[in-house]
Amino acid sequence: MNMHSWEKLYLDDLSLGQEFESDPVRVNREAMLAFAREYDPQPFHLSAEEAESSLFGGLAASGWNTAALTMKMLVASVPLANGIIGLGIELSWPTPTYPDNVLRLFSTVKAIDPSASKPDRGVVTLFMETLNQNDKVVQRATGKLLVFRRPAED
Repeated sequence: MNMHSWEKLYLDDLSLGQEFESDPVRVNREAMLAFAREYDPQPFHLSAEEAESSLFGGLAASGWNTAALTMKMLVASVPLANGIIGLGIELSWPTPTYPDNVLRLFSTVKAIDPSASKPDRGVVTLFMETLNQNDKVVQRATGKLLVFRRPAED
């Protein structure tokens, strides 16, 4: 479900198996290098020459850069009424992300657990896969999100 209308979703609007898909995002080489310089200054993220002889075989994005791009796509494609409030995440990067890759995020609701002690909210488990233009998974994550119920006046 692409949510371009920004219909705000509450806990009550979500269902098991519900799927969301983001619009594509292109990995910009200069932005990728700037991210690496600031947050993950390793040779295979900073220098094409040094990256050639690395495990990646070429300049590769930091996994944290991939995670940041995934977060951007998540916010745009899963319009929770009170925002994406993360409680925890399990994360892996099975395939490197390279400059000019075109990424898409696919998210699926795996569990909805209303809170017994705080009836205005619950925890949603969301399974997410970020794929490149060749449908290779570059990031896989399972996140726990705090999601609020629709207020009584809505």
